[in-house]
Amino acid sequence: MNQIRNLTLLLLLSISACQPAEKQQTSTDQIEVESIQVAPDEPRFEALDISNWSDSSFVDLSLLSNSFVYDMKYAGLDNFLKEKVYPCAHCLLRKPVALALIEANDSLAQHNMQILIFDCYRPLSVQKKMWEIYPKPSYVANPKYGSVHNRGGAVDIGLVSDAGEIVDMGTGFDHFGPEAHHSYSDLPIQVKDNRALLRSIMMHFGFNPIRTEWWHYNYQDNKKFEVSDFPLDCN
Repeated sequence: MNQIRNLTLLLLLSISACQPAEKQQTSTDQIEVESIQVAPDEPRFEALDISNWSDSSFVDLSLLSNSFVYDMKYAGLDNFLKEKVYPCAHCLLRKPVALALIEANDSLAQHNMQILIFDCYRPLSVQKKMWEIYPKPSYVANPKYGSVHNRGGAVDIGLVSDAGEIVDMGTGFDHFGPEAHHSYSDLPIQVKDNRALLRSIMMHFGFNPIRTEWWHYNYQDNKKFEVSDFPLDCN
């Protein structure tokens, strides 16, 4: 009996020896983890912290938000002066003006639109040059009193869709004629709606329009800011 048991055990061992060795398996979890390709982090915009700055401080809007589109007209030749009068395309505004404009832009995002910036702070010396060329207070503020732009409390703006298309407002920027007036009614319905949307959002966040220019908005509390004449710092 012992001899039969030993032969059976020997046979089983020989069969086992003929089988290929089983590979050592790696856990499924480990395979999944190792197969994931981790993308490098994209650069993240970090807004400048101006919480301790005074309300009279000027700030570059691009340092507070990267959600605006810029076409700074006076930093190029596409303006009624036909001259580049800014050395660079920087939008400077007083602190509360900039913060209110960011809120307005965030609200417009719900309508799939962004604010298009044409002009912000304007040195008084540039205002004087404008007055020499077009001395009509309905469109160009008399430098004797200073423009709200000179105070860093006004913006000239339009709208851009999320698709990158300029929204039709009926006229181009700095169109000195009745077609640019808010009261002008001989416009397509869509243009009227575009102007009304911009006006309602801006007024909700503390900006007031002026009668003759659909693009111009004054921050409501601008009288506390002094007229300034420092040049734009390109650095």
